[in-house]
Amino acid sequence: MKDPRSILITGASSGIGEALAMAYAGPGVSLALTGRDAARLDAVAAACRARSARVETALINVADGAAMERWIATIDQATPVDLVMANAGRGVGGAGGHDSETTRTVFAVNVTGVLNAVLPLIPRFIERRRGQIALMSSLVSFRGVPGSSSYSASKAAVRMWGEGLRGDLHDFGVEVSVVCPGFVRSRMTDKHKFRMPFVMSADRAADIIKRGLERNRGRIAFPLPMYLFAWFVGGLPPLLTDPLFRRAATKR
Repeated sequence: MKDPRSILITGASSGIGEALAMAYAGPGVSLALTGRDAARLDAVAAACRARSARVETALINVADGAAMERWIATIDQATPVDLVMANAGRGVGGAGGHDSETTRTVFAVNVTGVLNAVLPLIPRFIERRRGQIALMSSLVSFRGVPGSSSYSASKAAVRMWGEGLRGDLHDFGVEVSVVCPGFVRSRMTDKHKFRMPFVMSADRAADIIKRGLERNRGRIAFPLPMYLFAWFVGGLPPLLTDPLFRRAATKR
């Protein structure tokens, strides 16, 4: 979709979500934004309105399916959505992948939250025979990473679902893209104590994502060196990769 006019973005109060909202904001554009931080979400909305975009905001837990469905129905009825960007995500916060509460929360936000943002719109897109879906996965979706196993698994679920969904919806004129970023500066990555190779700004990431969506690319993965590494390592047997990732985990 070259020129979406009505865009819904989850996780829009910071990081890539904020940068995407700013990248799409402009005259004639309607933005529906959700986020967890009211003050930051209001600031993003004000900045987008300064670029002449129409903005609706809502503080909704993306894991709350009923609340998301009601809000999406209201937004779509007022201004039919062209593009939904299921961007909201939750990291492990240093708790690793075996802490029960953290693991359940990560899956609730990163998987159930994505479903809650997208599923209500699929029948509407099919009926209109147009629409675009962008799912936020990650380069860690190609291989489970110690210390981030729940995050890796949740992002792998999103990637696999999106890649299959792209084929399911193709004949209905609905476009689906899976976004797999590497390290992008945000409040989430600012907590990392380890070195982040090829880290980039959220604005740069948003520009790459926007151009990929305009080209209807099935997989928008970046930066290229990290993508090639993740793809290659993901295909190797655990016998070879386990020692590598265990050593990396101990350095965090």
